[in-house]
Amino acid sequence: METVNQLLDSIKDVGRDGVRGGYSRSVYSTPELDLREWFKEQAAQRGLDIETDRNGIMWAWWGEPQDGALVTGSHLDSVPGGGAFDGPLGVASALAAVDILKNRGLQPRRSLAVTVFPEEEGSRFGVACLGSRLLTGAIDVDKALNLRDADGGTFADVARSNGLDPRHVGADPEALARIGDFVELHVEQGKGLGQDGPAIAVGSSILGHGRWKLSVSGQGNHAGTTLMADRADPMVAAAHIVLAVRDTAAKQPDARATVGRLTPVPGGTNVIASRVDLWLDARHPDDAVTARLIEAIYVAAQEAAASEGCTATLTEESYSGTVHFDSGLSRRIGSLLPGAPVLATGAGHDAGVLAGYVPSAMLFVRNPSGISHSPEEYVADEDASSGAVALADVLEGLL
Repeated sequence: METVNQLLDSIKDVGRDGVRGGYSRSVYSTPELDLREWFKEQAAQRGLDIETDRNGIMWAWWGEPQDGALVTGSHLDSVPGGGAFDGPLGVASALAAVDILKNRGLQPRRSLAVTVFPEEEGSRFGVACLGSRLLTGAIDVDKALNLRDADGGTFADVARSNGLDPRHVGADPEALARIGDFVELHVEQGKGLGQDGPAIAVGSSILGHGRWKLSVSGQGNHAGTTLMADRADPMVAAAHIVLAVRDTAAKQPDARATVGRLTPVPGGTNVIASRVDLWLDARHPDDAVTARLIEAIYVAAQEAAASEGCTATLTEESYSGTVHFDSGLSRRIGSLLPGAPVLATGAGHDAGVLAGYVPSAMLFVRNPSGISHSPEEYVADEDASSGAVALADVLEGLL
């Protein structure tokens, strides 16, 4: 019987990023594939039967695969330079919870599955929770297959090279029907639990959030021969847009808007860019407010571009409205974890996608600083252990 900390320690060297710090484990990269093999080995050691479905989701079954099963799990991919806990904590805790339940001598009344969803972070193909979106049909299949990574490879090509058949990718009602209830444990990605008090919280909702691509087009030219007055420089416009994103969001209570990625084309040091692409993340509890926020940012972006002799276009890449987890399931979990506070989150999760189709819930484990998507993300050993026990208690109460 391995603890969560022992399980996480066994993968601590997989995908370390020597440049960014932390871990870079994009979907179907060598580190993420190594983690998939680790998961298969861990599941086999526990006598769980492994299968990978047509969307690349891994299922480890305790009992026969059947409709209405209890399912738990998370993801193994990461953002570039991410922390050690975002995703793997949920997977390791699920495996540890199985150990705890078996040690208790539990005989499940219905089947239990531990799942791993691919491309939760969207760090390779730009769409978060791609695996759960495909499973549920929440994303158009053609759009998904034609998503491209930074090297220009399509999701269809990458999927094919990793054993999936692009012709069969997409909504899978049979697999979805196997999920009777879904419970995802995750590191908290904020300061809701603080440094004192309970280490575990029950999730209530997920903020509406989306990703947009802003493209600013100007005139590519020579950095040494083009006078400052003769330039239509999209990089200058992009700098104004980044500030406009911050200022526009700051005027709206509870809004969050971030430009976390910017790519100049062609990207030479002595070249005035011809185009700059910026990726925008925006969130707010009220979907109507999010829409108005994006509209205001786009107007500001067009004005900033025009002032530099450039143009700006906006493309939505993904959007998920505010999600409220199943109230009945959350109440049952609350009764199994007396004293656990109820907590909303601003971070997206596969549980949020699944919530529109099956009863879903989340547990959060304390992150003392609230820092996440960073090498500084942290969960104390005792809190990780408490999380596994809490998950085991919940699963036992629901089985």
